[in-house]
Amino acid sequence: MRQHRRTLRLLGSLLLVAMAASVTGAAPAPAASPTPLDRVIPAPASVAPGGSPYRITRGTHIRVDGSRETRGVGEYLAKILRPSTGYRLPVTAQGAGGIRLRLAEGPFGAEGYRLDSGRSGVTITAAKAAGLFHGVQTLRQLLPAAVEKDSVQPGPWLVAGGTIKDTPRYGWRGAMLDVSRHFFTVEQVKRYIDQLALYKINKLHLHLSDDQGWRIAIDSWPRLATYGGSTEVGGGPGGFYTKADYREIVRYASSRHLEVVPEIDMPGHTNAALASYADLNCDGVAPPLYTGTEVGFSSLCAGKDITYDFVDDVIRELAALTPGRYLHIGGDEAHSTSHEDYVKFMDRVQPIVAKYGKTVVGWHQLTGATPAKGALAQYWGLDGTSAEEKARVVKAAQNGTGLILSPADRVYLDMKYTKDTPLGLSWAGYVEVKRSYDWDPGAYLPGVPGGAVRGVEAPMWSETLENSEHIEYMAFPRLPGVAELGWSSAASHDWERYKGRLAAQAERWNALGIEWYRSPQVPWGAGGR
Repeated sequence: MRQHRRTLRLLGSLLLVAMAASVTGAAPAPAASPTPLDRVIPAPASVAPGGSPYRITRGTHIRVDGSRETRGVGEYLAKILRPSTGYRLPVTAQGAGGIRLRLAEGPFGAEGYRLDSGRSGVTITAAKAAGLFHGVQTLRQLLPAAVEKDSVQPGPWLVAGGTIKDTPRYGWRGAMLDVSRHFFTVEQVKRYIDQLALYKINKLHLHLSDDQGWRIAIDSWPRLATYGGSTEVGGGPGGFYTKADYREIVRYASSRHLEVVPEIDMPGHTNAALASYADLNCDGVAPPLYTGTEVGFSSLCAGKDITYDFVDDVIRELAALTPGRYLHIGGDEAHSTSHEDYVKFMDRVQPIVAKYGKTVVGWHQLTGATPAKGALAQYWGLDGTSAEEKARVVKAAQNGTGLILSPADRVYLDMKYTKDTPLGLSWAGYVEVKRSYDWDPGAYLPGVPGGAVRGVEAPMWSETLENSEHIEYMAFPRLPGVAELGWSSAASHDWERYKGRLAAQAERWNALGIEWYRSPQVPWGAGGR
């Protein structure tokens, strides 16, 4: 009889569990296993798994030292974890255990970090706040993808045991956003910044002027923004950033440890400026605003002194707004500028950039003139670019010009994936995920000294892109691969292993509400539905 009653009580308990599950919609949770330490993107420099995982619980604290920088990273982490875990996760300088962020001397460089995880807690150690921030991005990827959601999720929140030691291969890991062909709001730019930060991108290159629109307020030449910024490709309303808007983008990027690199493209790609001020034209006649997508037809007048007054004013005001080291002066597709005028123009403009405390960056056509000492040239040619053009870039690198690699048929994120891609262009060919990932920046241009390659950058031109969903669809899944090219060692580079790690990112993108392309080259699994 006692056995019978125990059996009835057991059946009753199981019935209550089943009823609770039916009410909540919950299924019995399977045994959880943490994400392996080597499943993150970019691939870490070294991984040593071992020991028990750490579990984030209601009692977890985020422990920081007394520095403002460390507390800032701690608060950033807490804001990510609180909505999905439902935990308070106080950021405190007291106690031990939990998640600890600490600055200390060590072999980390400016951006490296060490992550140690075990039963008693997770510790991220770095020499600089940027390293702590990058370590936090790794920690995010080690947690379940549901941690990215903005509502309470069931967990459990496990971090695999072991140690990651990590430093980047290159110091320049960039992404360019063209806000000129189509204008993107401050909030849209911030959204992209957050997505870049997840993969340890550290440069945001903003293409602020082109034929179709001028996007930054310049007090000394106000019509640049109010008139030159009044349209976009297709004839939409355009827009521009006030100085306060631009400062907010710079501040937000800095809080995610990205440096903003502003670009004013010149002497070509300047129709918006030429339409705004007639005196900038050689004939003194302002052309109409332009809403098409052709290139190469516009040019500042290299022979007029007012041109250099204009350039000085623009660079002076933009440099004052930009705490970063670099200012990009474009220089590409200046087909309407004679070679003689191009050289004259660059010889006069590059010293202006230096006068206001910035380092010149230009598209690789800058090597057709004389790059200033310390200047960086951004290579956007193709595998099939002429040997003569490549040789000019190689020679400049051998003479001390640093290179940023952005080959268009590899990492231009606005190139179509296939002929059926509804967005993007195809002048550089179709760029599927494997092609975008499967190359080595250090060996791409034979003859370039190893130290001349400063890193990689993924440009996103916006002739066909009008909103955040369009940006995301073209960036994902290619952007993480470019980030890995910039961060991870060449020895870690392997498509077969990488595509498995990439597939695991799909659930995270879904949780973040990111629109993305389901490439058939990647085994997406459940996350690709």
